Amino acid sequence: MKLLACALLAVVVAPSSALAQGTPIPPGIRQADRAEQQTQRDIPPPIPPQTRLDLAKLRQDADDLARLSQTIPSDVASIQRGLLPKDMLDKLKQIEKLSKSLRNALKP
Repeated sequence: MKLLACALLAVVVAPSSALAQGTPIPPGIRQADRAEQQTQRDIPPPIPPQTRLDLAKLRQDADDLARLSQTIPSDVASIQRGLLPKDMLDKLKQIEKLSKSLRNALKP
């Protein structure tokens, strides 16, 4: 029984120890790997493209935002009198859209 266990152990351990040694890596491949790593370190990171601001669109959006926001106090006064202006919710959505557009355009 002991002989069978030793034989089984020898069959399992012998191939794994041979695989652990592996094949030697030729010096030329090691030099090529080092040269490739050095080249990768020398390459500067990519520069993100600069986005151009459309100043005319920014000005138009800002003017629209200001115009719409000036109408909100009178709409709120109408609500206090019991009247809900039908376009008030649309105005608020447009204000939100314009402010988000301006914020994203000016974000660094």
